[in-house]
Amino acid sequence: MTDPLTETDALRAAAETMRQVRERCVWSQRITHRDLVPYLIEEAHEVIDAVERDDRAELREELGDLLWQVLFHSAVAAQHPSAPFDIDDVARGLTEKMVRRHPHVFADAVATTPEEVLVHWNAAKAAEKRERTSVLDGVPAGMPALARAQKVLGRASQVVEMPVPAPAPSSEAELGDVLLALVAQARASGWDAERALRERLRALEDEVRAAESA
Repeated sequence: MTDPLTETDALRAAAETMRQVRERCVWSQRITHRDLVPYLIEEAHEVIDAVERDDRAELREELGDLLWQVLFHSAVAAQHPSAPFDIDDVARGLTEKMVRRHPHVFADAVATTPEEVLVHWNAAKAAEKRERTSVLDGVPAGMPALARAQKVLGRASQVVEMPVPAPAPSSEAELGDVLLALVAQARASGWDAERALRERLRALEDEVRAAESA
């Protein structure tokens, strides 16, 4: 049996560790992709927290925990009876996609500004996602409402005009104050702020899809 601690390739050692845990740990053997979702969300938020607190030691550890989730999902997927894939397939697909989306790095395209980079990125992404019929396709339904609102607004602005209420906050700190005040108002009124935003987003999405089909 391979000893992961003697493996000189750190990523390969992590993958081998996960493989052995999946095969030999009775708890891990029973875990499904769905079972892992809460852990994936938690680990992602812990990475975000470490970034926002600028805690380098914590960030290093939390990135490892997040990587473990990727390895765990890949180990589960490798045992699928009819459509298996493993961490090498995941990594290979990622590499191929990133090369396609960076023709200014790996081919002869030119991009001298961040805006030009985005042009290449979006063109490659559009070519990959030709089955999509709406700018809203691909926005995860399970995102928290506020994060999803920011994503949907960015997509919706390509189709419908999005008014900015006045007076607008002049800084991100002021925006935080406004959002907190709105949540406090919702709480005082007995409203669910998260649900209110989700319902408003559904109305906006209906408006975007109606405009696209007009």
